[in-house]
Amino acid sequence: MNSTTSQDTSDERLQHINPFKKALHRPEFGAVAGTILVVLFFVFVASGTGMFSGAGVINFLEVSAQLGIIAVAAALLMIGGEFDLSIGSMIGFAGMLIAIPAVQYGWPLWAALAFAFSCALAIGALNGWLVVRTGLPSFIVTLGFLFILRGVAIGVPRLLANRTQIGGVHNVIGDDWFAALFTGEVGQGLFIWLANIGVIGTNFAGNPIVSGIPVSIVWWLGLTGLATWVLLFTRFGNWIFACGGDKTAARNVGVPVNTVKIVLFMFTAFSACVFAALQVMDTGSADSVRGILKELEAIIAVVIGGALLTGGYGSAIGASFGALIFGMVQMGIFYTGVNTDWFQVFLGAMLLIAVLFNNYVRRKALEAK
Repeated sequence: MNSTTSQDTSDERLQHINPFKKALHRPEFGAVAGTILVVLFFVFVASGTGMFSGAGVINFLEVSAQLGIIAVAAALLMIGGEFDLSIGSMIGFAGMLIAIPAVQYGWPLWAALAFAFSCALAIGALNGWLVVRTGLPSFIVTLGFLFILRGVAIGVPRLLANRTQIGGVHNVIGDDWFAALFTGEVGQGLFIWLANIGVIGTNFAGNPIVSGIPVSIVWWLGLTGLATWVLLFTRFGNWIFACGGDKTAARNVGVPVNTVKIVLFMFTAFSACVFAALQVMDTGSADSVRGILKELEAIIAVVIGGALLTGGYGSAIGASFGALIFGMVQMGIFYTGVNTDWFQVFLGAMLLIAVLFNNYVRRKALEAK
């Protein structure tokens, strides 16, 4: 009886694990800790500036959402062991695919949006197919498409309209049902009710200071939730980790590595098109130069979120927290009046600090086992 009890208590499966040690094993641990530090920093530095008022919170969440939409997709692709450097160019290219047919040729907006998404998915599939069929590094293949898509986004509107910006999208929106997915706000009734009971403030006209949640934030949270569910609770999520960890071993156990990688490239292209649609619907125009450097910002957000550049490790939640840090700092610099020229310095420093911190956390996690 005593020997059985002794065996049970020594079984490592029955031992209590310190919650902090469990947290160390999560890839998003560093990003969550970083978010808390950034919040505390700006609570003191930006006190009284309105950064953490209702409108201020919506402002930095909207900035975070725009990056988070593409960062979540980039996270899944990096976990799968690949990179997509064409994301930024896809934003400008997809924006033109929406605006030119709708404004120049009178297409219904839903048809222009469907056309843009179809082309984006096809190009994403082509990116993935070239990577798996040629064996070339995804860095090289997608770098090529970075220039191809940017060149087309500049050349085609100049050829058709003799300019690189196409406006007038707001004039063709009307009551288009598809456009409603990419413009406006949700929850207006809730915010009116909160204003009526005094939870949030009102302006001089008696309307809530925050009229609703921008649809970009809904897309960000929705894609983060979907990607997290796929990674943690589906077979396809296991395949993604397996492909990034060791694609040869994954093939040996029956994982369709090529299919997984192609689908992930299609997802990054889809997310870039969502970003483009949101921008075009918000500004009422498309511009050839939109999306420049967004691929690098997405990679920075993913690395801050705890993903390994070598693949096989990371999370969508971590990438979203990385995007949240990005948004808070960008708007925090604005609210505190610091020269925005220093923002690029911050990005580079955050990338280096995140890599060093993530390496430290993983080393501590291994020591805790």
